[in-house]
Amino acid sequence: MLKYAVIDRGDTLSQSLAEQFHQLAAGYGFQREDEKPEIVISIGGDGTLLQAFHNYVHRVEEVAFVGIHTGHLGFYADWQANELSKLVELMAKEEPHLVHYPLAEIEVETPNEKLHYFALNDFTIKGVDGTLVVQVNVNNEPFEMFRGDGIVISTPSGSTAYNKSVGGAIVHPSIESLQIAEIASINNRVYRTLGSSFLLPQHHHCDIISKKEQRLQLVIDHVSIQRNDIRSIRCTVSSHKVNFARYRPLPFWNRVRDAFIDL
Repeated sequence: MLKYAVIDRGDTLSQSLAEQFHQLAAGYGFQREDEKPEIVISIGGDGTLLQAFHNYVHRVEEVAFVGIHTGHLGFYADWQANELSKLVELMAKEEPHLVHYPLAEIEVETPNEKLHYFALNDFTIKGVDGTLVVQVNVNNEPFEMFRGDGIVISTPSGSTAYNKSVGGAIVHPSIESLQIAEIASINNRVYRTLGSSFLLPQHHHCDIISKKEQRLQLVIDHVSIQRNDIRSIRCTVSSHKVNFARYRPLPFWNRVRDAFIDL
């Protein structure tokens, strides 16, 4: 018996589709299980799927996600609103192909604690009251001194989001890596940066070290946090991965083409 949960965007269409899904699922004997589901259905957009991921991040390797988009084409969504009955039928009759995407692991160090987060798309750090001033180390070696609006660190699947808008490259999710991209850096004799995004492989790490008293805004996917006591932040490719349940093929580069090129 398939155990499932549904997360919807909260608008009228998404709520209606969620109710339809429950009715169709009951007809096939699926069990609604919000605490420990096997499959999580996201109905809305990519933001809804990010919400679903963070709702179940504590069980990330035990669940698989399926996206249904109700607006513009969602990058994580395989299904359209009018394909609901087809999806439920395939879920009842076929085993899905599981696709595994890398995650970013973020460790934030303050004088009193260490905080851990996982990001499916990206992690962004900015200054709240002025420009961000941080030292960037790679594998414990000083790499650059950054001053500017901020830094975005993306997963391969998140490389199509904020990272792309600041000139970063799109990276296939089979390449387990993190991409570090600058947001409006200031370069002079004191602050020098690479001036382009770069990739770190799975066994490397990046440390962002605060170089002045500053209030920082951290955004992990859609979760925003402000702190004035951050000493350093370590970013790595997580040993955990997120699972997507595919009931029909939709290759990554087809998603990129459909999202950014096809009219």
